[in-house]
Amino acid sequence: MRQPKKRNRPFGVRDIIVALSPAIGVGFLGFGLTGCEDIKPFDTSVVILTPTPSAAQISSIESTAPSAVTVSPGVILATDIILPTLSIPTVTPTASHTPTRIPTPGPTETLTAPATPIPTVTLTPSRTPTRVPTPGPTQTLTASATPMPSDTPDPPFVPTATRPVYYGPTLEDYWNGAATWQLDVSDVGLPMGESDTILGPDGQLWSYLHASFQSAQIRDQWNRPVEFPGCVTLWKSVDGGQSFKLTQPTCLIKCRTRPCSARNDQIDQQQYPRVVEDTLGHYHMVYEWRGEIFARSSRNGLDWSLPSQIPGTGVWTRQTRPCSPFSELGFHPFVGDTFRIDCFVGGPPGLFVDGSQIYVFVALGQNPGKMGCFVGNLFSPYEHLQPCAENPLFWGALDYGPLDERGASTNAFFDFRTISSADILKVNDHYYMTYEGVRGPGSGDPGDTQFGLGLARSVESVIDGPWEKFPGNPIIMDMPGNIGVGHADMVVINGNTYLYTATSNASRGRYILVWNGNQSVYR
Repeated sequence: MRQPKKRNRPFGVRDIIVALSPAIGVGFLGFGLTGCEDIKPFDTSVVILTPTPSAAQISSIESTAPSAVTVSPGVILATDIILPTLSIPTVTPTASHTPTRIPTPGPTETLTAPATPIPTVTLTPSRTPTRVPTPGPTQTLTASATPMPSDTPDPPFVPTATRPVYYGPTLEDYWNGAATWQLDVSDVGLPMGESDTILGPDGQLWSYLHASFQSAQIRDQWNRPVEFPGCVTLWKSVDGGQSFKLTQPTCLIKCRTRPCSARNDQIDQQQYPRVVEDTLGHYHMVYEWRGEIFARSSRNGLDWSLPSQIPGTGVWTRQTRPCSPFSELGFHPFVGDTFRIDCFVGGPPGLFVDGSQIYVFVALGQNPGKMGCFVGNLFSPYEHLQPCAENPLFWGALDYGPLDERGASTNAFFDFRTISSADILKVNDHYYMTYEGVRGPGSGDPGDTQFGLGLARSVESVIDGPWEKFPGNPIIMDMPGNIGVGHADMVVINGNTYLYTATSNASRGRYILVWNGNQSVYR
């Protein structure tokens, strides 16, 4: 725990005036921060790629004697100020989720802690491990500790992270062959596609998911139907993640213009959102818009900043500019070259915060696909993110495999065309990643028809370093899988590891990691 600074100065007239007040209100600045539906198959005639924060400002006050402060994750401090002869009543402020500079999306939602809070939840940003030396030491993040205000504000404090307590098997146990994935809930009520689940500031599980009028009757703030694939929406669970319900049938992020603009607001494709909370209680979001990756920040998970594009992401031709390293598109036997695209960096993204570093994971090129990342300081603008030192972190299959074969016999080629949709969870000395692998279409198919869920992990205890793929890929199910299985979302609840993904072409459910030969689950 970070200890407050102690400051002393002489007792003077100012102190007497303060002491005579019936009560002194001491205000602290509280920081609080905190999607997919049916996925449209790839059009083989054109590559359709589907897939700030600033330093925390800390108010300072002068205290005439040392104060004892107890810091609890996500809770604002209360202090007792003692003068030499007079006692001043303690004022206990409550944390308020201060909106960011953007208008509040839809009706304002007041967050309150539930009567019976859901047990501790350890969340994971995205799926994709790889080898890349991280700049400086890295740490796993947990709830933030708010530093004691002082006369001279300190730099943002990043506390030492604590690891989740596991009562069931971990991804490390699964990797070593001691555990297996078991279907827990076949349909949790989320539209089929990709979701990202976190513990919200109200103690409930929040799931961010992109949806449209077609999939969930979603409208924008001007009451216009939102086109497919849609905008970011918010779903909540009050039963520990067994079911989710839409909070409002409107886009979570408000538009800046009327009507909404696709270019400025990405209203038609805020696709595959990933959300993570940092150590100061701020939230970060990334999503795909037409191959490009955009990022936003929030202090409460509801009101989001203006979008910032991650530099170097998108699709382009060599006539526009040269391909960046590893971004080239190779040959696919069943994908045409009409409206040919030469270079690709982006697609369904991943997101992870590790100490003072923020990582955005992206697809690099196609045929073969590769996993890459961008990294930067958590307290710098998103536009300052730079490619990871060891991109690509890992490669997919180097060829399509037998042209006339489908099914389990093609498992080894499941990630040939594209690798994306990373979700990360740290366990002991490794970072584990789930990711989507796409083999692509078969002969005569109108779009991508072969999908799998892959697993990889860092070889070393760093993200920006070497990664290795799980030898038993794809996990959960054999090829050809289903259109949403690769868009997974991992979370630890009550010491158990859960994975949300598409259980069929029409439903999204939840798996749980259990010990081999023992199907009992700690609840």
